[in-house]
Formats: sequence, structure tokens, C-alpha cells
Amino acid sequence: MSIITPTLRLLTVSLPVAISGAFRLYIACLFLGVEGEAAIYLAFALLVYATYTLDRALGCEEDRINRSELEGAKKEMPILLCILSFISAAFILSRHGLWEIALIPVTIGYLYSKGIKLGGFRKKLKGSYGAKNLVVGITWGALIAGIARRWSSNLASLFSIFSFFSMKVFINSVIYDCRDIRGDAAAGIKTLPAMLGEKKTKTVLLTLHLILHLALLSAALLDYIRFEPVILLYSFMAGAICISFYLETRKDEKKRRRLIREFLIDGESASAVALRKFTEPLFLRSAFYNG
Repeated sequence: MSIITPTLRLLTVSLPVAISGAFRLYIACLFLGVEGEAAIYLAFALLVYATYTLDRALGCEEDRINRSELEGAKKEMPILLCILSFISAAFILSRHGLWEIALIPVTIGYLYSKGIKLGGFRKKLKGSYGAKNLVVGITWGALIAGIARRWSSNLASLFSIFSFFSMKVFINSVIYDCRDIRGDAAAGIKTLPAMLGEKKTKTVLLTLHLILHLALLSAALLDYIRFEPVILLYSFMAGAICISFYLETRKDEKKRRRLIREFLIDGESASAVALRKFTEPLFLRSAFYNG
């Protein structure tokens, strides 16, 4: 079997997540009503790429089942690219006074995948009962809010940003756990879908999803963040559709269904921004006529 195909997959599998990360940071700037900086968006995308690709390159027991398409990939080139991506991101962020941000995701990513080993004690952040989902969600929420602190010092606004993206990533990671349930079970990892079952997991996620968007709407009404109706509505609809119709995964799942789920999750931020840009002239025209 050729090593080229799985190696290319390993190099590119995290690109949608990295692009999504950059657009999430852009959306955070929209909520804050500030002009972000393209270089920082790029640095954040590089950080996300380095973290997720490193996780896949290091691999673990459950990944042999969950990501069998990466089996046989040469790890040296992806790891080297992760290092280069991290150095580039750290350089860009340091020039904007945000150098400490670069250390967080790679450190958490390594502890998430490999854990801490002291003698006979070993503990991974990739734990059970939703622990790994909380780690991932809080990490990315804190990173986005931490970078947004460059443009805003309003604690209520920053907390709204942190809460929104933490919960969004938490929900998305639980959805992906439904896809990875076989590999996680084989490795002894008790994820929320394995513990609750898919029906209860769907109910929990839909409830959290509704509360999340009501809370963000409240933050907008209280002027903690800028009201972005297109972003808010698209986020709600994409998440609700994904949880309601694309949560369950089957062993013989069709590629089309898998791609739709990935588009609704990893493509949500870019799609929301594109839709906002497309509808922006309508809002401007309406404001002009009302004025």
C-alpha cells in the first residue's frame, strides 16, 4: 500500500478545522464591533492546524479505528510542518504582543493526546465522561477571547465571546464523538454518546444549543456584543440541523452524509461570514431608507 495517500490525508485533514478557526476569530471581531488583523487570523489558523495535525500524527489506540484512513502515513513530514506552523504563528503573535497565546494550544494538544506520565501514574486530558470535550471547548474559547482582548477590554463582552465559542466547540466535539464511538469504546474511553446513548445525547446537545443562542441574543440585547442577526441565525440553524439529522453515525455511512455533517460543523463559520457579506447590502439599503 502506498504511503503517499495516507500521508497527504494526514497533511490536509486538519485544514478545514484551521480555516474554521480563523473565521471564528473573525466572527468574534464582528461581535465586538472591531476591525481585526489578517495576520492574527492567519496565526490562529496556523496554531489550530499545528495542534490538530500533531494530535493525529502522534496517534493513539482509538485513532487506529476512528481514523483508519491515516494508517501507514509517514509522520515525519506532518510533524515537521506542525513545528513550522507553530513557529510561524508564534512569530506573528509575538509581533502583536500575544506570544503567550501560542504556547497554550500546542501544550494542551500534547497533554490531550499523550498525557502526563510520572512513574506508574499516567493521565491524559483525553479522558472520559465529557472531560475531553470540556478541555477542547474551554481551550479554544479562552484562546479566541484571549486574542480578542487585544481589541476590547470589556469583560462582559469578552466573557460572552468565551462562553459562545467554548460551548460551540464543546457541542461540535461531542457530535464527532458519535462518529468515533467504536474506536473510543475499544480504547476504554467513555465519551458522552457512549455513556448516554445517541438519543439522550441529542436531547442534551439541542438543549445546550438553544440555551447558548438565547444567551448570545441576550448579550446582544444588553449591548455586551454587537447584534449580528445573520451570524446568529445561521449558527442556530446549522447546529440544530446537524444535531437533529446528522448526529447518528453508522458503520456503512455514506460519504455524502459525512460530508454534509463536516460542512455544517467545520464549514459553519466561513459560510456564516459569506452569507453575512452577501446580505450586507440589503441591511445597508434598509438602514438608508429607514434613515
